[in-house]
Amino acid sequence: MDAAELERLYGPWARRTPNDVRALFDGYTGIWWIAGGWALEAFTGVQRDHGDIDPGILREELPLLLAHLDGHLDVWAAFSGALKPIGVGAEVLPEGCGQVWTRRDGTSPWEYDIVLGPGTASEWRYRRDQRVRMPMAEALWERDGIRYLQPEIQLLYKAKGLREKDQDDFDATLPHLDEHRRGWLADALDRTLPGHPWIPRLA
Repeated sequence: MDAAELERLYGPWARRTPNDVRALFDGYTGIWWIAGGWALEAFTGVQRDHGDIDPGILREELPLLLAHLDGHLDVWAAFSGALKPIGVGAEVLPEGCGQVWTRRDGTSPWEYDIVLGPGTASEWRYRRDQRVRMPMAEALWERDGIRYLQPEIQLLYKAKGLREKDQDDFDATLPHLDEHRRGWLADALDRTLPGHPWIPRLA
């Protein structure tokens, strides 16, 4: 579905920025970060349009998020085109649920689509192939109190879809990647998407 059809079915989304995400997680005791295009823009300084923002937390720390948002935002499990409200005390997510949506109430726009990562407090893991891992301390970087996913990891996520905007993000980010980052991404692509067209350009 395109963006217009999604909004027609599920309702509008509020426009949010990294500073809004920092405020959202103020006082949160778990690990959080921003991924997607905002993470690449923060790293490269190359500005682009953003249709949304992509906060992430550890799946195992969802109870911490529910407690943090309790009384402020309602949390919904998003899975297989369906939505189910969840709250403090929820222990089991629906099958296939990899993200949660939040909003103030049923008459308000959606605020954040929060991705649930499969790693641990000490280790980031690629949700599409958990053989690809990195110490969590290396997977995130911080600026102005905002944590971002490293650019090579974000490009790995974008590589599978290879939409026009994903290619644009790769082209804009590649000149800013040092030899270590290029090598890591090339190895991860070779393992998960052998023959990917980005691999030769990372050499």
